[in-house]
Amino acid sequence: MGRTPPRQRRGSSSTTEVATVHGAPFDELLTEVLDRVTDARDEQVRWRLLLDAIVTMGAGLSIDDLLDRIVKVAGALAGAKYAALGVLASGGERRLRLFITHGLSVEEQILIGDLPSGHGVLGLLIDHPEPLRLPEITAHRASYGFPANHPPMHSFLGVPVRIGEKVFGNLYLTDKIDGDQFTDQDEDIVVALAAAAGVAIENALLAEEAARRSRWLDARAEITSALMGDIDRTTTLQLVADRAREISGADVSWIVTGPTAERLRVEVVSGTDIDVELLKDAPLRESVAGQAIGVGAPMIVEDIAAAAGGGSAAAVIDLSDIGPGVLVPLGRTDPSEEMNAVGVLALAWRREHADQAQDVDLAVANAFAEQVALAIRLAQSREERQRLVVYDDRDRIGRDLHDIVIQRLFVIGMRLQGGLNLAESPKLRARLDKAVDDIDDTIRDLRRAVFELGAPEHSGDIQSQVTDVVNRAAESLKFRPALIFSGPVRLRSTPEVTKDVLAVLGEALSNTVRHAHASEVEVSLSAGTDLVLRVRDDGVGVPAEVVESGLANMRQRAEMRGGRCTVEPASPKGTVVEWSVPLG
Repeated sequence: MGRTPPRQRRGSSSTTEVATVHGAPFDELLTEVLDRVTDARDEQVRWRLLLDAIVTMGAGLSIDDLLDRIVKVAGALAGAKYAALGVLASGGERRLRLFITHGLSVEEQILIGDLPSGHGVLGLLIDHPEPLRLPEITAHRASYGFPANHPPMHSFLGVPVRIGEKVFGNLYLTDKIDGDQFTDQDEDIVVALAAAAGVAIENALLAEEAARRSRWLDARAEITSALMGDIDRTTTLQLVADRAREISGADVSWIVTGPTAERLRVEVVSGTDIDVELLKDAPLRESVAGQAIGVGAPMIVEDIAAAAGGGSAAAVIDLSDIGPGVLVPLGRTDPSEEMNAVGVLALAWRREHADQAQDVDLAVANAFAEQVALAIRLAQSREERQRLVVYDDRDRIGRDLHDIVIQRLFVIGMRLQGGLNLAESPKLRARLDKAVDDIDDTIRDLRRAVFELGAPEHSGDIQSQVTDVVNRAAESLKFRPALIFSGPVRLRSTPEVTKDVLAVLGEALSNTVRHAHASEVEVSLSAGTDLVLRVRDDGVGVPAEVVESGLANMRQRAEMRGGRCTVEPASPKGTVVEWSVPLG
């Protein structure tokens, strides 16, 4: 046992035989090899046919096809009824991650069930990777028996398959067809087959890895090209998640982003049907995504759903069969800052595909993520420049409305009021009064429009947008209002509610600027059962007609959401505007 084949020497007499083998389809080649092996009397011819078969079948095959053919050739050349290749799990674990069989029907494989667990004679070869030949499996002291529905087997030949010094797996052959047991020559042939197979497998794995690297590069180019076009941010992130999942072979992927660690949220998910909106408010600060950002480097997690006490996106998505995962920060993190990564790309595998997570080249995935993060930042910079152009236009329009249109209307109103004293007809005076009131209403509407023109769209969360509105009001008030937030305002507010809050706040502050003559203003926004906006000033109060006119719009926005809006005197002086809507 364990003998290696004699060194081969090719002579001119065998050149024709070898040429006949090359170029033939695999099935024809295997049939020819078997026929000639059966009839061969020259052992050198037998070896040469074997090696030519290996070289031919390994050319241009995927790793899965190659492994399947190795099993078929091993069983055929050794004359075994059953053949199998058990591929060992990566990381030195004592278990099989793949078991390829030949000779068992699909029905028999289904009845047998799970992969072998590495007990008995199979485990003996895992622990001691040396050729093993037995006339009767069940007679060996390590025999563990067969599972239910497994066909009986007797003679056995096992040979390890190595890639360099590392054992890739083991070939298992059982039940010699033309004899009671396997021979020395059978063992020599399978040992030689295993040696050649190790080289072919290594080449196939290298080719597969090169192809995978190429796909990563292609994906980087595709995403960068998309970002330079008109594609929006969410669609881009979805493209990143989709491509990363496809290339890595992951079952599920998702991307978590946020301006700070406290405000991480799931943006997109790939590989499972779930409404991402349901995940927007998931608390992820203590998640593995948050940890990956803190580490600033790719992380491998054995059980991503159970990590960080269930605070990961995987736990929120509730994929109970998800096991290992890889998390890659989208961009580098500067240790001097709390957080400056764009986000985290997460890849996860179901438990039955757990070993595939070990095949991910973290360096390549990290390079992909850094390139994607750079492209996203460039796209964000371009969007910000475009947004600033829009804001500049809005500011110009707002100034024109305020400095030109409103002033002209004010002058017209003053002239009409001056003409009231000259009007002798009561009907004419009534019409002039109505015209002055209409001009006042128009001026209020224009002032409201000026405020809304300056309101940011999609520029951060509700707290930052409310802060912007208050800061703009401070320019007209000549002092900055006090601003208070309480409760989970960011998490509980929706974009639609935020839009209403900003409109109501703008109207309330506009009235305060024009009518209250206040020296102090306090704005508070709280989130509990309701979202409550309160604007309080210490001014002289707002005229009743102004209150009723401005309140109508604010009340309508509240009532549409099942809320309410009130304007009441403050103590000891001033006005309090309170606007509240229930939160679902």
